[in-house]
Amino acid sequence: MKLDLGNPAWVTTLPATRAVASDAPVAACAFSSNGATVGFGLGDGQVRLLSADVKQPASAVAEPVHKGAVLSLIGDPAGDGFVSSGDDGRLLRLALDGSATEIANQKGKWIDKLAAHRATGAVAASVGKMALVVDKAGEIKEFGPHPSTVAGLDFSKDGGRIAAAHYGGVTVWSIGAVTLPPKPLRWTGSHVALKWSTDGKFIATGTQENDIHVWRVAQSTDMRMQGYPAKVKSLSWSADARWLYTSSQPVFTAWPFAGKGPEGKPPLQFGEEGAGLITVVAAHPTAEYVAGGYDSGELQVGDIKTRRSAVLKMSDDSSITCLAWSPEGTHLAAGTDDGKMLLIDLRR
Repeated sequence: MKLDLGNPAWVTTLPATRAVASDAPVAACAFSSNGATVGFGLGDGQVRLLSADVKQPASAVAEPVHKGAVLSLIGDPAGDGFVSSGDDGRLLRLALDGSATEIANQKGKWIDKLAAHRATGAVAASVGKMALVVDKAGEIKEFGPHPSTVAGLDFSKDGGRIAAAHYGGVTVWSIGAVTLPPKPLRWTGSHVALKWSTDGKFIATGTQENDIHVWRVAQSTDMRMQGYPAKVKSLSWSADARWLYTSSQPVFTAWPFAGKGPEGKPPLQFGEEGAGLITVVAAHPTAEYVAGGYDSGELQVGDIKTRRSAVLKMSDDSSITCLAWSPEGTHLAAGTDDGKMLLIDLRR
């Protein structure tokens, strides 16, 4: 896909867009593994499934699948449906016809963070101080307890480990055939987001202290990047792991990880300054683009190569709560705090 953000015609002619309204805030959005369907998890327990073809009519609203709010939604790595979690303690596998199969039930607890590994078909979920890993066959393993509630989860590149963020740092667990002792990566304070780099070399977290922390996994050495006006709750690595994008700035902010890494270097900042701060950021799955949603409702897509960006949605005072690229990177989904579900076809 080629986005010519330097071409005035591209910038002024908006892509094909579908907008669907709901009565509940959008908590999460994701594409199915084949890219044909996009799902939105809502605060009233519904998961709304739409065709990724913006010319197709929107599907009917389904009955709520969670008795409470949907807290997380991901594409099912073991199929073409989705996996959802909620504050009712249920972990569900959702088929494309909307039917739900219960994977796990942690009654009285919240399951609020999910991660998937496509190659192995495994799903990781946070339940309080514990982390669950469900393999492709449905077997569940528990890891923990951690010092506090798990605030972020992600798989290693090969799927043989998971990293869990919590108070005091990160714990890396071996989940493959070879079982190793848990590996602590320590840093005092609360860690509120986590992403493992796409090349497997780094683990990054956002912290309660308005900064980010990054560890080199092999050496267990770490670095701290400061200067944010708010907590960094969204992190995204570029497909080639050369850049780490972060939220909580008025423009796209990317830390360089090629060569010797970011020590002693400022982040690269580019794009149009939005009317507020970026709340969620999502790197393109294959190319050098990045999407950013603002607390003002503005939505931009940027090109780190040309240092340009284009506004896809203007501010409307309703914060962008989630972003998701389709697997091929041709479509972008976004949800908002006032219940708008957006699907944008970026092909020209």
